[in-house]
Amino acid sequence: MKIIEATLFALKIPFTESFSHSLKSRTFSDSIVVRIKAADGTIGYGEAVARPYVTGETVESCLKFMADRIWTKIVQIDYSQAEKDIKWLFDISQTIPTENLGESIIYNAAKAGFELALIDCFLKSQNLSLSAILPPQRNSVIYSGVITASSIEKAVKNAKSFKLFGLKHIKVKITGEDDILRIGSIREALGSEISLRIDGNAIYNLDTAIAICQDLAKFQIDVAEQLIQPTKPKILAQLKSQTTIPQMVDESLITLKDAESLIAAKACDFFNLRISKCGGIAQTIKIAQLAQTAGIKLQLGCQVGETAILSAVGRHLAAWLDNLIFVEGSYGTLLLSEDLSRESIHFGNGGKANLLRQPGFGIEVQDQILAKYACETIRLF
Repeated sequence: MKIIEATLFALKIPFTESFSHSLKSRTFSDSIVVRIKAADGTIGYGEAVARPYVTGETVESCLKFMADRIWTKIVQIDYSQAEKDIKWLFDISQTIPTENLGESIIYNAAKAGFELALIDCFLKSQNLSLSAILPPQRNSVIYSGVITASSIEKAVKNAKSFKLFGLKHIKVKITGEDDILRIGSIREALGSEISLRIDGNAIYNLDTAIAICQDLAKFQIDVAEQLIQPTKPKILAQLKSQTTIPQMVDESLITLKDAESLIAAKACDFFNLRISKCGGIAQTIKIAQLAQTAGIKLQLGCQVGETAILSAVGRHLAAWLDNLIFVEGSYGTLLLSEDLSRESIHFGNGGKANLLRQPGFGIEVQDQILAKYACETIRLF
C-alpha cells in the first residue's frame, strides 16, 4: 500500500499548570503530530517530541528532517499489509531513514513520529488493534504521579493530593536546592507505604550525586534517575557501585548502542524507556529486550506534554512489556488544557487505566483540535 500524503502539525497546547525540572520549565505541549493518508483512504497518526537536551532535535530541525529525508523516502515505498507479527513492526521501522549529524543530533523523535503514523494507518486499514501484535500481559496499566520542581509547600500539597487520589508510585524532580528538606517533607506527607523515586535530570556531578544518595537513602527512595550528565558508562557504574539507591538512566540511553554499552559496564539497575526518545515502538522494544536479557528493570517513561497519541502507544507497550516496574504518562487533560482524542486517555483513581482495544492505537484523533493548536502546518504530497 502506498502513502499518498502527509501533514505535519507543530502544536502548542497550553498546560493547566507549568511543569518544571532542573533543565526546563514548560507551560505548553510542543509535540509534532504526523497525519498520513494511504491510497485506500485510511488515515494514521503519529507523534514526535523533540528535545534538544536529549536527542539534539528541535521542533524546527525535526520538521525539516521529516519533510526532506523521511517523507521523500517513504512516499516511494509500496508497503505490505499489517500482520499480527512483531517482525512486521520492525520491518516498518527499518523503512524510515535516520542519521546522526556528528554527535549532536539523533533524529529519533522524527523517526518515531512517522513510524507511529505508518503503524496506526496500516493497522486501521486491516481493522487490527496494536494489541493484536503486542498482546497484553496485564488487565490494566498503573501509572505514577510526578511532582515537579517547585516550592516545598507546593510539593507537599501535590504529594497529599496524589495520596488522596490513590497513587502508589510517586517521582519527584530534584534540583540540588533543599533536596533533603524537600524529600523529607514529601515522605512525611506520603507515609511509608507509597513508593518514592527521585529524578535529577542530570543536574549533579559524580561526587554530589553520591552524597545526595547517601543523604536521601533514609527516606526509602526506590530509584534515583539520571542524577549526572550523560557520560562514559564507567562513570555511571561508579555512581551505582557507591550508592545504596538503585540507579536509573534516562538521557544516557538514546540508542541501541547506548544500551549495549551501559549493560557491558554494569552502569545501572533500570532503563527509562521513552518512545519518542528511543525512536519509536520497534527500537524501544529492542532496547527492552536487551534489558531483559541483562536483568535490568524497566520504567516506561514519557516526554512532558505528550498528547493522546503517544499516551495510547505507551498504554499498549506498558500492557505488553515484561520486567516493567514503573509507568509514566497518560496525563491527558490532567496536564493539557485540551487533548487530541475524542476519548479520555488519562489515568484514573490509583493511577489505573484501562486497555485500548479499537483498531490502530485505539483512539479517535480530532482533526479540528489539531488545526486549533497548530502553530505551523506543513503539507506533503
